[in-house]
Amino acid sequence: MKRLPLIPTVIVALAVALMIGLGIWQLQRAQWKAALLATYAAAHDQPPVAYPTVPDPRNAPLFRRSSALCVEVVGWRSTSGRNLAGVPGWSHIAQCRRGAEGPGFQAVMGWSDRPDDPAWTGGPVTGVIAPDSQHVIRLVASEPAPGLQAAAAPSPEDIPNNHLSYAVQWFLFAGVAMIIYGLALRRRG
Repeated sequence: MKRLPLIPTVIVALAVALMIGLGIWQLQRAQWKAALLATYAAAHDQPPVAYPTVPDPRNAPLFRRSSALCVEVVGWRSTSGRNLAGVPGWSHIAQCRRGAEGPGFQAVMGWSDRPDDPAWTGGPVTGVIAPDSQHVIRLVASEPAPGLQAAAAPSPEDIPNNHLSYAVQWFLFAGVAMIIYGLALRRRG
């Protein structure tokens, strides 16, 4: 019987150990994400919170009800979105100035089938705090601005928890690496 080649065996063993470690890490992340999503799901039943002046990206009050005063709309951006019926179109996000109390905020003021900026110029906004890829959070208005339809409310169900499937992938990669290495050793012998 031939001896195992030392360097390739060490490299494959380290790679397999790394893949198993990544699979275990993804299992831990799946548990963490499930707890986070449960917190988000419970947020809807909690009392409204003051809209944060400067949101903490590590502890944003996502999916909580809130309100803020848009003193003035300083700009608009339109992104893909859905209305309450699930029809795709454009969500209209106002960049609001708050006044003397600090930086402004983002507010989804409604939905339409066109990307044109609405005529709304500001006022009180009440709704649900949602994630925002550019500004950490945004407020999704429960009452749309004139000329718009209500946008779909943010939901924790829209946030995927793919970590279990990632873990399975890492474990499969480790298994495949061992099989391939075993076949290579067999062919060598």
